[in-house]
Amino acid sequence: MTRPAIPALILAAGLVLGGLLFGVGVAQVRAGDRFVTVKGVAEREVQADLAIWPLRLVAADNDLAQANRTLRQSEQQLRAFLAAQGIDSTQLSVQDFSATDAFTNQYGGNQITSRYVLRQTVVVRSANPAQILAASQRVAELVSAGVVLSSGSEYGGNNGPTFLFTKLNDVKGPMIAEATARARESAEQFARDSRASLGGIRRANQGVFEILPRDQAPGISEESQVRKTVRVVSTVEYLLK
Repeated sequence: MTRPAIPALILAAGLVLGGLLFGVGVAQVRAGDRFVTVKGVAEREVQADLAIWPLRLVAADNDLAQANRTLRQSEQQLRAFLAAQGIDSTQLSVQDFSATDAFTNQYGGNQITSRYVLRQTVVVRSANPAQILAASQRVAELVSAGVVLSSGSEYGGNNGPTFLFTKLNDVKGPMIAEATARARESAEQFARDSRASLGGIRRANQGVFEILPRDQAPGISEESQVRKTVRVVSTVEYLLK
């Protein structure tokens, strides 16, 4: 064999070997790409364990002292109403007192019927949401007694109670396990249908927990319902063999 032919032979052998190695590499990548992505859903019905009910009192008069007396009387009537519903006064807190003089409002115009407007919020905080719900359904009795209530921007912007579920950590573990098990069931079914066997987990995402209204309908918010639905969707990628 001549000397010029030797380098050419080495080069050819190198190209062949490189091609084989490249082929092996492609096969490994393709094998590694064999996986299935599945989702597992878990839902639990839970009950709110905390209720927050803001009641906003309003009194208006041309005499400031009289407006204040009316407001104090309304507060006493409110406390008596709540006591009659079995709600302990220690669960109440008074917040956000304000007094407005309409004469100081340069945009008020000449249609002022009451110069002074006093507002005060009484907040009921209770670990017995069912009791608060029952009381809120009888709030019309306060209006019939002459107590003026007003809506506001805090706590959802209405006079209804807000119901909260604060024990999410108690259900997280079991729900993640349930969602993961359902994801695996789906992956196993896919593997059987594709005539493959299921390998280990390639990647997993436990998902975000959502607290939803139990009765999902237009206009119904989760905060207004004592019964709620906790939902989580876990995403898992399984290798296929």
